[in-house]
Amino acid sequence: MAARNQWEDFYDGHAPFYDRGVFTSHTAGEVEFLVEVLGLTAGASVLDVGCGTGRHAIELARRGFRVTGVDLSSGMLLQAMRNAKAAGVEVEWVHAGAADYVAREPVDAVVCLCGGAFTVADLAADPVAHDRAILANVHRSLRPGGAFVLTTPNGYRRIREVTDADIAAGTFDPVTMIQVRDDDFDIGGAKGRMRYQERLYTLPELVTLLRASGFAVEHAWGGTAGRWGRRPLELDEIEVMVVAHRDSS
Repeated sequence: MAARNQWEDFYDGHAPFYDRGVFTSHTAGEVEFLVEVLGLTAGASVLDVGCGTGRHAIELARRGFRVTGVDLSSGMLLQAMRNAKAAGVEVEWVHAGAADYVAREPVDAVVCLCGGAFTVADLAADPVAHDRAILANVHRSLRPGGAFVLTTPNGYRRIREVTDADIAAGTFDPVTMIQVRDDDFDIGGAKGRMRYQERLYTLPELVTLLRASGFAVEHAWGGTAGRWGRRPLELDEIEVMVVAHRDSS
């Protein structure tokens, strides 16, 4: 495990309240969509990277899939274990950062959803290296031809929000597309303020990065929680969804 970072501390504190968030109320429908898009068959193995409190991992396990959930936050994993016990399902839980973890054996599919890991780098880290490491580990964890679904912040929305004043203040760099944000979070009633950085990706950049990491990109859709579907990305929605497969090598 790498040294603790701000996201680990943040999610440890928010873990008991996370499942109260409005965005968590569409889990069954989201998993039904994932099963279809990933082409999962009975008994398939699935890796949930940045699994949080396990809402997708547990629902996948409930449907008979073999699931491993990986998360940086021990607090989130503790809540995930409680949720799995309450649901009566078995999930393998792993405490690890997505930029460090590779599955012991290749899996049939990987999901990385709802801001679970991708772009979630510590302020002291290189956000581009962080994201590339995650994609490299996902590629190594997948069997050849295995499916990958990623949802991540929509760069178009963020870019439409920044101003010249942000550039002057050093909170947005138009050369690197790295943004430093001060956000007031309210997750299930638990409030907290945090400064963090993200590398903003336009959709062509994201597709290029995935292809450079060994993935064949098949679809790019709107990925905002609760609105998943085979539909075009809207410029101002929160997240984008990319569906890809590992190359055959």
